[in-house]
Amino acid sequence: MFPAAFDYAAPATLAEALSVLKQRGDDAKVMAGGQSLIPLLKLRFAQPALVLDIGRLPGLAGVKRDNGHLTIGALTRHVDLERDTELGKTFSILPEAAHWIADPLVRNRGTMAGSVCHADPSGDWGSVILALNAELVAQSSAGERMIKAADFFKGPFATTLRPDEIVTAIRIAVSSAASGGSYQKLERKVSDFATVAVAVQVEMDGRKVARAGIGLTAVGETNIKAVAAEKVLAGQEPTDEVIAEAARQAAAAAEPKDDIRGTAAYKKDVVRVFVQRGLKAAIGRAQGGKA
Repeated sequence: MFPAAFDYAAPATLAEALSVLKQRGDDAKVMAGGQSLIPLLKLRFAQPALVLDIGRLPGLAGVKRDNGHLTIGALTRHVDLERDTELGKTFSILPEAAHWIADPLVRNRGTMAGSVCHADPSGDWGSVILALNAELVAQSSAGERMIKAADFFKGPFATTLRPDEIVTAIRIAVSSAASGGSYQKLERKVSDFATVAVAVQVEMDGRKVARAGIGLTAVGETNIKAVAAEKVLAGQEPTDEVIAEAARQAAAAAEPKDDIRGTAAYKKDVVRVFVQRGLKAAIGRAQGGKA
């Protein structure tokens, strides 16, 4: 099937892109790598009057470390994160999750920010930014605002981003504490969407968990932040009993449905197992000096 007719604009600067969105935001779809939007256009699930291609805008790609934050530019591709050896020393969850995304073609063209803004509840990055307590930098002609990951998703393929805004970066606070992360994913075949996936990030204070972040993929109408499970871990030594209780709380937060990938009960149990597995891996990395 061919896409419905649409106007196309490829601005040379961010200011120009924001000006176009100010005029036509309600009618426009922003495209970065195109790996989420183009399939929707071909199937006519999306029929925007204008496709605004920001894929060549300068200054929006790359990973920077400054002022206590890791900043991932909006045009940073999945493969850039997968191959960033420095990330393995500070946020191993990022290259680990990137490796699980689709196939090499998608990883070479698609962007992390574009995937997050697509807001597919089966998307991997949504859970990762929830586990990392990340913020999204949203820019419009009126200025810039920060959106917490926990406040970003409001429904399937729906976010709190305004029609005149572009996400220019994702920011993650860098902790001085020993930390570690893990991304666990069950898929029916290589490059498939997740049947269930779990993102886990922990910060340790000696033998205790100072902070834990847990994000759930493909088990609800949005990626889910398992807040109750995170609270179980905070301030506790991560004994088998504490980890098991956190895993049970995470499974209780999941809201999957029966489908061809499995029953709701099966998916909840996968969440439980993956949270246990992910926590042990993340804590091991933190205690071993690797994040």
